[in-house]
Amino acid sequence: MVEAHAPQRLGDSFVTEQLVIIGSGPAGYTAAIYAARADLAPVVLEGTVSGGQLMLTTEVENYPGFPDGVMGPELMQLFRDQAERFGARLIPTDATRVDLASKPFLVATEDEEFRTEAVIVASGASARWLEVPGEDALRGHGVSSCATCDGFFFRDRELIVVGGGDSAMEEALFLTKFASKVTVVHRRDEFRASKIMAGRVMDHPKIAIRWNTVVEEILGDGTVSAARLRHLPDDAVEELAVDGVFIAIGHDPNTSLFKGQLELDDQGYLLTFGSTATSVPGVFGAGDVVDHTYRQAITAAGMGCEAAMDAERWLDAR
Repeated sequence: MVEAHAPQRLGDSFVTEQLVIIGSGPAGYTAAIYAARADLAPVVLEGTVSGGQLMLTTEVENYPGFPDGVMGPELMQLFRDQAERFGARLIPTDATRVDLASKPFLVATEDEEFRTEAVIVASGASARWLEVPGEDALRGHGVSSCATCDGFFFRDRELIVVGGGDSAMEEALFLTKFASKVTVVHRRDEFRASKIMAGRVMDHPKIAIRWNTVVEEILGDGTVSAARLRHLPDDAVEELAVDGVFIAIGHDPNTSLFKGQLELDDQGYLLTFGSTATSVPGVFGAGDVVDHTYRQAITAAGMGCEAAMDAERWLDAR
């Protein structure tokens, strides 16, 4: 840990700021917009892959203000442009180290160290993927981790949902609003989901279940056309023709940088107390790094707004 009030240098780089925002995406960029307009001159460490999970999404049709839809990367570029317009300093790099016990706080990248009076953590969460052949190439082209985001595009199509927890049950039930058939693929012989959710899935006329089965490969030329499944008890392999594969095996919050410094819940998500305040005064959390319930662009943006306003009030009070 870095001693309080003892800033260190990496080379000749040393900056003192009012506010550093860790992460981009809807939460980080919205926080930057509000903080910049409040004359806090925020520094935004966007990450080497900026824009959050919407960068993996094709068309977004449920974000207000875009009646004809908007591509996920385009929406994030608009967020970014707006933050930059108001004076946010955007740096496409990752935070590699923080010291939230020191005053002012220390946030470091590979090349720079920042001392800052306040921090907003908007580092997001990462969907878990199957890591099977075809998944990366077809992500955004039939492979998705968000039924709410992409289900509308699969009207009257046949789909697969992979997983056995409540999230998978929710995804499968939601997709029945659009799909002609949903097949839930689960590697065990019973769901981990709550009984009521599992019961709804098993009783639904549009849902079929493949127990003790895994997806070995996702097939398609440009878009998903089939999935290669393996039945674990007998190693039997089949190709199931489908138009989309929804992965619902969980998310991992990007909080490894904050372990031991901020309070986390048992799943690793950042805990907040009274709006966006974390366990350390002056540190605020927003977006999917906090939210494991909704995980929507609009809710993340709303939390980013709250975090910026909370940070501004906290700084003013000091």
